[in-house]
Amino acid sequence: MQPEEIKPDTELCTIIGYNAQTGKRRKYFNRILKESGLNATAIALNIKDEHFDFTMKNLPNSKVTRMIIEPEFQAKALEYCDELDERSKVRGLVGFVEVVDGKIMGYNLDVAIDDLVDNPEFFDEDMILAIRMMLLAKRWYGAKVDLDLIPLIIKEKENVC
Repeated sequence: MQPEEIKPDTELCTIIGYNAQTGKRRKYFNRILKESGLNATAIALNIKDEHFDFTMKNLPNSKVTRMIIEPEFQAKALEYCDELDERSKVRGLVGFVEVVDGKIMGYNLDVAIDDLVDNPEFFDEDMILAIRMMLLAKRWYGAKVDLDLIPLIIKEKENVC
């Protein structure tokens, strides 16, 4: 979704990380939303280490209610969550947060991925990330989880001469 396509009724979430604007999480997530015909998009927030504390401490009082955490901040995010799902506790990583009634809730989708695919070892890193983003798009916006879309989601743009 291009900035000019964002309308007042467009649903928004945030992705936070060093290179959130150009990272695969944002690219895959937004492709899934587009393929699902949803009026939603992920807005990137590129930050440095010194900004993470301020951002997370102020999250409950902001308008952001859904945030995807890039890998470089997933371990650090634990300490800012008021509640964690069991997988976040076990892995020590938070893949995304939701703000509910002023509390930051931390989640990790690894178990959901394992439940969805029979042999996760046959999927490469990009494919697993696409599945993770599908599950999150389903949770937040009702997108369908369609593993047949993975090649479309992870493909690089073709060069046009």
